[in-house]
Amino acid sequence: MKILILGAGRVGSSLASTLSKQQYEVSIVDLNKEKLQRLQEDFDLATEVGHGSYPSTLKKAGADEETILLAVTNSDECNITSCQIAKSKFNVKKTICRLSNASYLDSLDAFGANNIDIAISPENEVTEHLVDLIKHPGAEQIESFANGSIKVVSVKARKDGMLVNRELKSIKSDMPDTNTFVPAIYRKGRPLIPDGKTIIKENDEIYFLAAERDIDSVVQEMRLQDTSSSRMMIVGGGKIGLALAKGLEEDYKIKVIDPSSDRCEILSNHLNRTIVLKGEGSDEELLKSENIENIDIFCALTNDDETNIMSAFLAKKLGAKKTLIIVNNYTYINILPKNFVDIALSPQRLTVSMVLQHLAKGDVPQEVMLKLQSGAEAIEGIIHKNKFTENFFDRPIAEIPLPDNCVIAAVIRHDEIFMHSKNLLLKPDDKIIVFILGKTDKEQIENLFLTGQ
Repeated sequence: MKILILGAGRVGSSLASTLSKQQYEVSIVDLNKEKLQRLQEDFDLATEVGHGSYPSTLKKAGADEETILLAVTNSDECNITSCQIAKSKFNVKKTICRLSNASYLDSLDAFGANNIDIAISPENEVTEHLVDLIKHPGAEQIESFANGSIKVVSVKARKDGMLVNRELKSIKSDMPDTNTFVPAIYRKGRPLIPDGKTIIKENDEIYFLAAERDIDSVVQEMRLQDTSSSRMMIVGGGKIGLALAKGLEEDYKIKVIDPSSDRCEILSNHLNRTIVLKGEGSDEELLKSENIENIDIFCALTNDDETNIMSAFLAKKLGAKKTLIIVNNYTYINILPKNFVDIALSPQRLTVSMVLQHLAKGDVPQEVMLKLQSGAEAIEGIIHKNKFTENFFDRPIAEIPLPDNCVIAAVIRHDEIFMHSKNLLLKPDDKIIVFILGKTDKEQIENLFLTGQ
């Protein structure tokens, strides 16, 4: 499959890295020659220096009827124009357009019928994830599958967790009525597929599947649950900060800080119960005057990573109970000290996930990139009878041949959820959730979901 990426920023570079490792034929366009050179040295891909919305550039980059265009530059207008030209002049197979401003989503027809096949909005996705993480304290990552009926959740094990230093199978006796499964554990950064005899260790990063109503009780097994939260402070009153405050102000006491007088006025006009403050999130005197020591959740949501990080450091030092930040540069994720930053959310990872979902071969409703650097993913797909799967049915899922580092974590059949069990038999048209712990033969997984083969 031919993939043409417009924009070699953080998102474009992450997509180029991920897709080039998955046997896609990747070309990437950007005005920055040095960025392209670094990508070409590191990965198997083609590059083209130029403006993504110029027909001559698209032609040189190889746009044609077999191409899927990923317009992910930092300019919404450039992304929209590029999709229009690619469809009208080169008749590309599919266009995927990143729109930072979600207000464009309601007016896609204005840019020409079918010029933008898929529009993705990191802004909306980030806000939804923030809400989930705030409502489920202790969880560090939450992803939805099967139309929201099941969640994949990441939690860091702490010494006060009920299951720590015990076998994983003990969770059944602790929670006999809870339907959950642990497909993966990352220990000191290395993945392992656990079994019932695996001992849970402090600082293990544990991924589990559960219905939303059971998330908090499973988290409780791994770490002492955070006390209920009611007071929140948001630094950065941009679109995400505003959307988050608007969505939660009925249930939380919220203060929003922004340095712009004009933005504060907009915030005041759109929010009913939220207190709006003009200032900087790194202003120690301002935080003290607003009783930062009584804040349950401190969210730093500006467009500047350094501002978010330093604001979180200061807030935690002054007594804020929990800090949650947005980090656009994914390389920061693994080096942030956990004693200052409790949760760091990456819009970059979410955008890559949204793109992957629309590139998947076969019948795949959902695909989520869990870890950018290791390549860990979770894929929800419908398994069909084809030449690759004809011998898989009515066999226990434990006997299904899968690549290394892969496990079938759950089966959804007629809206009923079955967690992994060695005796569970696979049926045609089952919806399955496959957990991929790292680099593997992804094509073998995608073959499960092909139709008409």
